[in-house]
Amino acid sequence: MYRKGEYDLAGCIIGVVDRRRIIDGKKIGPGDLILGLESAGLHTNGYSLARQILFRKMRLKVTSRLPGPVKTVGQELLRVHRNYQPLLANIPSGVIKGLAHITGGGLIDNLPRILPANCDAVIETRNWRVPSIFQILQQNGDIDPREMYQVFNMGIGMAAIVSQRDAEGVKAMLKAKRIGHIECGIGRVRLKF
Repeated sequence: MYRKGEYDLAGCIIGVVDRRRIIDGKKIGPGDLILGLESAGLHTNGYSLARQILFRKMRLKVTSRLPGPVKTVGQELLRVHRNYQPLLANIPSGVIKGLAHITGGGLIDNLPRILPANCDAVIETRNWRVPSIFQILQQNGDIDPREMYQVFNMGIGMAAIVSQRDAEGVKAMLKAKRIGHIECGIGRVRLKF
C-alpha cells in the first residue's frame, strides 16, 4: 500500500540459456579460483539499512554530498545496476564453472547456492578496494564487518568460479579481480580479513 503520490519502481534482467550451456556449479572443486566483477554501487541490496543510516542516523538529505567522491546521496542510491551478460557472453562455453550474482544476502548467502556440498568459498576481502559508500555505511552504522558482507555486495556484483588454468585469461576478459578460492569444506563462505 502506498500513500497518495508515492510509488515503487522496480526492474529486472531476464535471460534464456540453452540447457546444455547451463552453468550449475557441479564442476567446482578445491583449487578453483573466485573472480569478482566490480559492482556499480549498492545494486539491489541493503537499501533499507542504507536509508536508515544515511537518512535517520546521519540525518542527510537526498541532495547532501557524501564524503569522498563528488556525489550526492541521491546520485549514489540511484546508480544503475550493472548488466554483466555482455562480458560473460565472451567467455567460451564450459570455462566458467559457477556464477553467483551478488544481490541481497551479499557474498555470504549467494555463493553457497552454487557450491557443491563438499566445498567452501574462501573470500580474501583485502584483494579489492571496497567502494567508499560501503565504508561510509559501515562506519556510520557501526556495522560488524561480517554483516556488511551479508547485507551488501561490498563492490563485487558478480562472482565467477574458474579453474586455476583458466583464471588469468578469464580475469582479463572480465576485467575482474581474484577475490578468493575454493577449498574442501561444507558448502559455506569463509571470510578472510
